[in-house]
Amino acid sequence: MNARAHQPALNHTASYYAASSLPQPELAALKGEVLADVCVVGGGFSGLNTALELAERGLSVVLLEAHKIGWGASGRNGGQLIRGVGHGLDQFTNIIGVEGVRQMKLMGLEAVEIVRQRVERFQIPCDLTWGYCDLANKPRDLEGFAEDAEELRSLGYRYETRLLQANEMHTVVGSTRYVGGLIDMGSGHLHPLNLALGEAAAAQRLGVRLFEHSAVTRIDYGPEVKVHAAEGSVRAKTLVLGCNAYLNNLNPELSGKILPAGSYIIATEPLSEEQAHALLPQNMAVCDQRVALDYYRLSADRRLLFGGACHYSGRDPKDIAAYMRPKMLEVFPQLSAVKIDYQWGGMIGIGANRLPQIGRLKDQPNVYYAQAYSGHGVNATHLAGKLLAEAISGQHSGGFDLFAKVPHITFPGGKHLRSPLLALGMLWHRLKELR
Repeated sequence: MNARAHQPALNHTASYYAASSLPQPELAALKGEVLADVCVVGGGFSGLNTALELAERGLSVVLLEAHKIGWGASGRNGGQLIRGVGHGLDQFTNIIGVEGVRQMKLMGLEAVEIVRQRVERFQIPCDLTWGYCDLANKPRDLEGFAEDAEELRSLGYRYETRLLQANEMHTVVGSTRYVGGLIDMGSGHLHPLNLALGEAAAAQRLGVRLFEHSAVTRIDYGPEVKVHAAEGSVRAKTLVLGCNAYLNNLNPELSGKILPAGSYIIATEPLSEEQAHALLPQNMAVCDQRVALDYYRLSADRRLLFGGACHYSGRDPKDIAAYMRPKMLEVFPQLSAVKIDYQWGGMIGIGANRLPQIGRLKDQPNVYYAQAYSGHGVNATHLAGKLLAEAISGQHSGGFDLFAKVPHITFPGGKHLRSPLLALGMLWHRLKELR
């Protein structure tokens, strides 16, 4: 493990992304009282994209980030940009109807297009690369992929999709672990922290006022909200909470509906062109189908970024590299002599039904929220920002209402017992995989 300079807790966690990020201007902390149409809490993809969309609609926006822009999951994730929102959307048919489910599936495709357009419009240098493959661990996974491909055709998906059998997998991944796959050329991968920083710069150009190191300490609710930080406050007509797994107890009603779960990534030293091509011949992002999934891809400088090992216990591994390296070598034993240059982790937000939670508080109709992306945050956050902005500005497209109709349970046991209880549930799912 290469030595890295210590970073203060308020800066980005030491990671490959932080070490290879765009220049980061230091943004001021909030001081004094400021006024805005909308106050957004959270400087990740949810907050940034809501702010962008609102500014484009002519509203004045103040965004508060407790640490640095992209400090949480937005700047630490696997960088996989994959179609879809939620898991098993057909389960919501009795709530939003067949057509409502179909519209959600279409929004899952639109979400990736929003990212594509954002990068193109603002010329954000985030290494956006197209090509993704779902990896089948078992024959039944491949059967599910065939159903997915047929559904994509029925939705009018315009990008190439192709089923692969076991004897074709070498064209995508240099491992013998998989029995098949589903290629999707409309999904891909990118540098997530650079995307967040580029979107922050775009938001500023549109007039959004961004404040870092401005953790919210208290919210006064009412027809006008007042959001307090250590040395200042924001008065606004509307509030958006976009903190996801890092909401903590800022709003107990929302934090009870989301489980923070740890996910971890290692990055190798730069590989030779020959090594990189042997691992991922088409430079695709890939992901397997297990509960404790593996996901991996190449960076622009040919490092293998290997992630997974979702933890529900609330305890991080003492040594992420020591924990993740054996998992990487199970897939790619040929990397046994390759050094690990970076290791990091972070929290993703998971809801009980695995559908992003996008809505507003019943007793505070001027307070909106978006959270619980369950590992699909890169695209779903961008969709959430658009839907929230449409609702707040009165330009309803119907998408916000569909998400808001779906109820979300509060995890039992409070903040101390909710993680162990869900860990037991996930263990049951892993045992099912052994059948």
